[in-house]
Amino acid sequence: MPQSGSGRTFVPMKILVWRSVLAGLVLWLGSLAPARAQGSAPTAPLLRSLSLTFDTVRYSLGEQMLTVAGEPRLYFYYHNDDQVAELRLVPSRAGGRAPRLLPSPDFVLQDSLIAGPNGEYRGMLHFRNLTGAPFVRLAFAPAADSAGQLARAQQLVSLLPLTRTTLDARLTSPELFIGEEKVIELSTNNLANVRVPNEWTKNQDVDYKLTREKNGLFLHLVPNTLGGHAVIVRAQTERPHLDGAGRLSYQLLPLRLDFVVRASRLRFLSADRKDITYDEAGRTAGSELTLDDGHNFDLRRTYRIEGQQEPGGALIAELYTRSYLSNDRVLCQLRVYNTHRQADGYLYIKDGDMAKYITNFDITPRPRIATLSVLHRGGDWTTNTTINPGETVDVRFEGESLLKGRYHFDGANIIPSDSSTRSEKVAIFRVQVPLSSVRKRIVVYDGNSPTDFSLNVKEAQRPHPLNFVQVNYGNGPHPINQLNGPILYDKTISDVIFSFNNNAIDESGNLYGRQYLTMDVRTVDDKGNLIDQRTVDQFVVCPGESSPRYAYYQGNDCQVGNFSLNSILGRKTYDLDAWYRIIITVRDVAGQYSSKGYSQQIELVLRRHVNFDISVSFPAGLLTKYAGESSYNSFGGISLATLAQLSFYAPDRINKLRPYRVGAGFVALNAFNLSNDKTITRDLGIVILGSVVPVRTGARLTFPLYLGGGYLLSAGKPFLLFGPGIGVTL
Repeated sequence: MPQSGSGRTFVPMKILVWRSVLAGLVLWLGSLAPARAQGSAPTAPLLRSLSLTFDTVRYSLGEQMLTVAGEPRLYFYYHNDDQVAELRLVPSRAGGRAPRLLPSPDFVLQDSLIAGPNGEYRGMLHFRNLTGAPFVRLAFAPAADSAGQLARAQQLVSLLPLTRTTLDARLTSPELFIGEEKVIELSTNNLANVRVPNEWTKNQDVDYKLTREKNGLFLHLVPNTLGGHAVIVRAQTERPHLDGAGRLSYQLLPLRLDFVVRASRLRFLSADRKDITYDEAGRTAGSELTLDDGHNFDLRRTYRIEGQQEPGGALIAELYTRSYLSNDRVLCQLRVYNTHRQADGYLYIKDGDMAKYITNFDITPRPRIATLSVLHRGGDWTTNTTINPGETVDVRFEGESLLKGRYHFDGANIIPSDSSTRSEKVAIFRVQVPLSSVRKRIVVYDGNSPTDFSLNVKEAQRPHPLNFVQVNYGNGPHPINQLNGPILYDKTISDVIFSFNNNAIDESGNLYGRQYLTMDVRTVDDKGNLIDQRTVDQFVVCPGESSPRYAYYQGNDCQVGNFSLNSILGRKTYDLDAWYRIIITVRDVAGQYSSKGYSQQIELVLRRHVNFDISVSFPAGLLTKYAGESSYNSFGGISLATLAQLSFYAPDRINKLRPYRVGAGFVALNAFNLSNDKTITRDLGIVILGSVVPVRTGARLTFPLYLGGGYLLSAGKPFLLFGPGIGVTL
């Protein structure tokens, strides 16, 4: 037995001795034949041992041997025709040079023989076409001597390639029919090793033959007798294998296939028409068609057409044979009584209950649309058939026999689409209405006949973003959707002008149509009290000349020119005081659109940086210092100050004052000091005062701090003052 490369088999020493003797004898016999052929004396063998290793199995000369035609051969099993094996040999002379392997078309020595331990030489043999090569031999010659001459003696090692070949088949149907040949593809692991005689078997229930076509193996079957039969395929191989008894066998395992042989099938007659209309006219007068001549038709005879071969089927149609035609066909009259689809199966032409022929064609009602629905982009299916010019929609028909209909839309284009669906009951088309369409109604046609369904064309009416509305309150027009948050304006607003960019509404392929707007205006004072409120119920802004539908939008209700806000206000914008606010809301009229519209609010605030007023306050406990004196006088009593005062607003805040003020006016020192003390000085001064006031909203009583100076009218000298006071807000 061959040895595995992964381990060794231990045998008794006596058996090893006999194997060595036998190997030497085989090598001697291999070298004896060429010597005798040359008419010279026997020469010593060139090899002491030789082995071939395929994958993990080693085949050794003298151990894996079979005698074929009186010649001993080294056998081995292979899997592929171009398999690679490792060659190992030991020369007969210890320490001698390796014999030379002569070239052959059956193999290639990939590398030269490499010396190994114990005098062994190794190399890789790449075989070619192991299945097709009739004789495979390894021919060795002695190595060249010092003079470069080759010895004439050679040693041949005959090889016997073996392989295991399988044969199998997969049946899709076990049925055979008398008079019909069936071809089945067989599967094998070595196609070249299967011997193909290409001859039919004879006098069997089912005759067969093997053929090789297009790199495949095929089994041809012709049944001869009815009933169930087993076909036993016995094939032979080109390369043998060892059977269970260790003998060479060229016979494959028998392949058994079981079949049921049935009687010959019905003949198919093709009709010249594949679609018959099922209606009242077809049941009464019928329609003409021609069939292949069945050669058994009786003229002027009525045949039944049913949907099943067995008796008792429902009547689908009646076929009346009228006359033979010169093109080997029969002219018939067909009356239909039921519908039929080719996908449902064949139609059987019967004489009574006996099926004579088969045929097939569609019997369907006339195409009829029951309902029509429309799918707009981003929407759902709806029965509202209103569409806009330039719009692309999906149109769905529901009915029967819709595949027979030749539908088209008068005034619209059908666009090929992957989502288009066509069946007997549902048909979906992608339809585009041209931008230049002048139709108000697009009728659906079936061929040249109009149907009861149509699409209504209406101008586009969708809410457009409000960037086409511009407002000018004094520093140029601005799109209102860019004005977010309060707008602080330093100057007087002479007017608020609204203008409309009509050419920004419609674009080619993206139509919005007329824009219906409403405007709410509120005016509030610096304390948030409502001063004025007005509403403009509806503006109609029509697309401009750049719109492809410009000619269809124009009307008497379209807004022409600009709109002035002062034209509706009771208190004009130029009469508003500081920190008054104008709140304008522009929005789409909800009832004019099927979707939610847009809305934008603008808040204009009349900002001021400085406020001028007359202030009356009561400084108390002032420290005063007069010119020429080195110290401050003691705290005085309550004084009276009347000032023309400037207040400063905080930047970027609405109506918020800074905590300091500057004013000029008169101060009556100790005006409310009623004491008779002569040391108390009462005087009237002209002053410039700065004050720091706590910033609180809504406070009636405040306590500011004063710092400033002036000139006393009675004393006739300048002075400085510093101290708190009492402020009263009315």
